[in-house]
Amino acid sequence: MNKKRFSIIKDIAVDSSSRIYDQVNLYKCRIGKGSKIDAFVYIEEGVIVGDRVKIRPFAFIPTGVTIEDDVFIGPNVTFTNDKYPKIKADWKLLRTTIKRGASIGAGSVRLPVSIGENSLIGAGSVVTKDVPDNVSVAGNPARIINSKSGHKKI
Repeated sequence: MNKKRFSIIKDIAVDSSSRIYDQVNLYKCRIGKGSKIDAFVYIEEGVIVGDRVKIRPFAFIPTGVTIEDDVFIGPNVTFTNDKYPKIKADWKLLRTTIKRGASIGAGSVRLPVSIGENSLIGAGSVVTKDVPDNVSVAGNPARIINSKSGHKKI
């Protein structure tokens, strides 16, 4: 990883086979082998990014997110880690797991939920509930629109 001119990269663990482009903010996170972090990505402390993950520009990934291997995160994807954010209140970190082989379409928003293995999240979707393995979801709120494993369509 070359020194980035317009980036803030602090205390990260990253495999040398991964590519990180300029104009990113990465804090105390871990990035696996062969992953690609595009420009304008923000990843907070404690985030784990697996092997062969591609994160496209303008993604926001806060503390509490785990991304397993072979995942695609489209541009402008936003993750959250709090269902009831306030400036002055007790705060509870909520976690998100994106399982192996999942793909998340551009401009979608995730509340703190689990995204199943090999699932596809349609562009612009708002995911408010856990997504099972091997399904496609879309909409606001996101609903199952296609299944590879017998889950019925909604």
